Amino acid sequence: MLPLLRRVPRALGSAVAGLRAAPALPPPTLLRPAPRQCVRPFGLLPVRAGLLRSRGPCGCGCGCGGLHTQGDKAFVEFLNDEIKEEKKIQKHKSLPKMSGGWELDMNGTEAKLVRKVAGEKITVTFNINNSIPPTFEGEEEPAQGQKADEQEPELTSTPNFVVEVIKDGGKRALVLDCHYPEDEVGQEEEDESDIFSIREVSFQAVGESEWKDTNYTLNTDSLDWALYDHLMDFLADRGVDNTFADELVELSTALEHQEYITFLEDLKGFVKSQ
Repeated sequence: MLPLLRRVPRALGSAVAGLRAAPALPPPTLLRPAPRQCVRPFGLLPVRAGLLRSRGPCGCGCGCGGLHTQGDKAFVEFLNDEIKEEKKIQKHKSLPKMSGGWELDMNGTEAKLVRKVAGEKITVTFNINNSIPPTFEGEEEPAQGQKADEQEPELTSTPNFVVEVIKDGGKRALVLDCHYPEDEVGQEEEDESDIFSIREVSFQAVGESEWKDTNYTLNTDSLDWALYDHLMDFLADRGVDNTFADELVELSTALEHQEYITFLEDLKGFVKSQ
């Protein structure tokens, strides 16, 4: 057995020597996938509603390359017709004037009417946003022979308004929060009842832009009627009466309609912009 074990290293050595003498084989070539051409280039991928487009003519065909679709084109055409109709029914090309020497100051949709009399400054502030009461379908039956478009109710702006009375040199202002009750607007009665109401009364520091909840506020829902009547007379003596309230509705309605037309024009320009 021992002679056989001794021969094994010799045999292995001869085999290794033979391998070293043999010529080296080239490394095997790896298989690579054949290049594939893109069947559908990215710019030709179909998309929905024009949300993903290659740089080319836009969906409406004007060639601007911008993002607007056939729907945008129809939208602009609708807005054109709507603006024409609104301008056709516009009552006031210029804002109506308030009687009583009130001066109007506008800040966006907020309006201020200011009047000075006998050592006092009276300021009435209102905002035309959300000032048109909602209309409910089916409230009025169309008259016989009258088309649906002809019997549409006229929209009227009845904003809440705040009256602020400041004495010359005073540090506090008497502030009265007023509104138009829905069942009083547009009604004419023989007793000439008030078309607006006082909801809350409070004293606020002069120059404060926000109503502070820490100041005592008098709610008129549970107020003695005699005190309420004196407050209404107090406002009437300073020019805030039924005539003023009627003119305020007319002014606010004209302002709201003017802003609505401007909004439609801005919306049309935004949708149409390239």
